[in-house]
Amino acid sequence: MGDLTLWAQAELRDGVAVLTKGKRRDALAEAVNGMLREDFRGRFLPFDSAAALEYASIGAERRAAGRPISQFDCQIAAIARARGALMATRNVSDFEGCGVAVIDPWQHAGGD
Repeated sequence: MGDLTLWAQAELRDGVAVLTKGKRRDALAEAVNGMLREDFRGRFLPFDSAAALEYASIGAERRAAGRPISQFDCQIAAIARARGALMATRNVSDFEGCGVAVIDPWQHAGGD
């Protein structure tokens, strides 16, 4: 298992927070909290100075190509690019042209 950006942690928590209160939300909150606490303890990637440099480059490159990128996605791509990390996301097309290797884990499940 790899590392997780702080933005991905925020996305997971937001996904739980927007659910209707009830057993399903409580169970999902418990699962997410457990995963973040146990599986990713100490393995969160911050948006740091190196990522800030990549953010500027990615944003400029995408605008020049006529494919602007959201600030949120640009921050995630910048964190990965600053570390030479592989990104895992379902939204592969959102990160094309960012200079990062991207994999859709749902397409590669099961070790194929």
